[in-house]
Amino acid sequence: MDKNDLIQIGELARRTGLAVSAIRFYESKGLIAPFRTMGNQRRFLRSDIRRLSVIVIAQRLGLGLAEIESALASLPRGRTPTLTDWQRVSRSLRDELDSRIKLLTRTRAKLDECIGCGCLSLSRCQIFNREDRAALSGPGPRFVLG
Repeated sequence: MDKNDLIQIGELARRTGLAVSAIRFYESKGLIAPFRTMGNQRRFLRSDIRRLSVIVIAQRLGLGLAEIESALASLPRGRTPTLTDWQRVSRSLRDELDSRIKLLTRTRAKLDECIGCGCLSLSRCQIFNREDRAALSGPGPRFVLG
């Protein structure tokens, strides 16, 4: 490994927009792993910029740390991931993201209707859920979750 492949935690924070404390948190969760210098200073692979960027984006999309950790587990430790490595991560996240997109789209469409039933509109409830038919399908928001 080339010395130029390693960066200090402050540089990693600057490049990712994360606080040093956040980087240490992700390190404590095993999502990134620094190398240690002879003076016990942390050094990170330059490719950890991408790894942390994926973590930040995935969290903003609503994925939990366990899901993110599972997706990133296939990435190699101690070397820069290849395109193939990143494609594997992308595929592992895609199904979950597609599922969430479908739920968000369905929810957006149903917000102006009855969501079956915890009713948002009593006047529309008579149209979409006459005589509380949704109750026959089970508990919860049946028209959104199915």
